[in-house]
Amino acid sequence: MTDNSAERRREKQPRTGAEQPWEPEDLVISEGKDPTPERLEEARRRLADEGPSAIERSAP
Repeated sequence: MTDNSAERRREKQPRTGAEQPWEPEDLVISEGKDPTPERLEEARRRLADEGPSAIERSAP
């Protein structure tokens, strides 16, 4: 008999979309902004500094 408790816990975890890789352009667009070079650079910094939480705060 196998223990599927870890699998059941994963199924109950809400998915935010932050589990997947995000590009700076994705972050800028998720905020409803045009991806200008300046915004893309800022998004690169935020993704590097904050990781997945950057997209969790901005994506609806």
